[in-house]
Amino acid sequence: MAREKKRRSNGRRSPLAAAALIGIGLLISGGVYAGASAAVAATSETSAHTALTADDGKKLFQANCATCHGLDLEGTDNGPSLYGVGALAVEFQVSTGRMPMQRQDVQAPRKPVQFTEDQIVAMAEYVQSVAPGPDFPDEHLLDGEGDVSRGAELFRINCAMCHNVAAAGGALTEGKYAPDIMGTSALHMYAAMVTGPQNMPVFNDMNLTPEDKRDIISALLYQQEAPAPGGFTIGSLGPVSEGLFVWIFGIGALIAITVWITAKSN
Repeated sequence: MAREKKRRSNGRRSPLAAAALIGIGLLISGGVYAGASAAVAATSETSAHTALTADDGKKLFQANCATCHGLDLEGTDNGPSLYGVGALAVEFQVSTGRMPMQRQDVQAPRKPVQFTEDQIVAMAEYVQSVAPGPDFPDEHLLDGEGDVSRGAELFRINCAMCHNVAAAGGALTEGKYAPDIMGTSALHMYAAMVTGPQNMPVFNDMNLTPEDKRDIISALLYQQEAPAPGGFTIGSLGPVSEGLFVWIFGIGALIAITVWITAKSN
């Protein structure tokens, strides 16, 4: 009887052994999954840096944009025609995350970009090949080496009524707004002037010459890097934010001091 009990106890599997087997299995499966994911990521990274063609752009457009803009860029009830918008407008809208839109609204907000740079350029080339329009500018227009003082004057005359004299943006009518352009690149500044996105008017070469645009871009790039001479900018939104700050903290501090003096005397 004792020998039979000993044989049975030797054949019984320990709970620790079962847990160890499960752990080993999880480690092996996790390692295989991690290796496969790394391989896929490496392949994706390589393909993302591979130059794409206008044909690739067409496929991307049909998969992501045609629902609203039509298979042939003719437009639908949900989106306008893209005839004549050109590569520059496509690059601006897609690379700022404004397109594709999440929902129909008064204005397309900026949001995280959904495509790589090569994919965006490929879609822009496709649209340019089908419906030509404004194309990418010469590099010297974006170099920031224009006349800064003249550009600042042109900005105040043509742009500050919407974007604020400090380029901090501002509210418009019916829930629309002019965005803050202090973090905007030189290319997107030029694209906005040429293509007129959202509520912005188009500034063609008769309104603002290419050199005018270069000067405005130079002034804005200078302003992005220049320190605020007045100290804390409070959003650079003008007297409303400044008055509110003074009312809350200035008047509030005076009231607190008055209450403290009164309590001290009592």
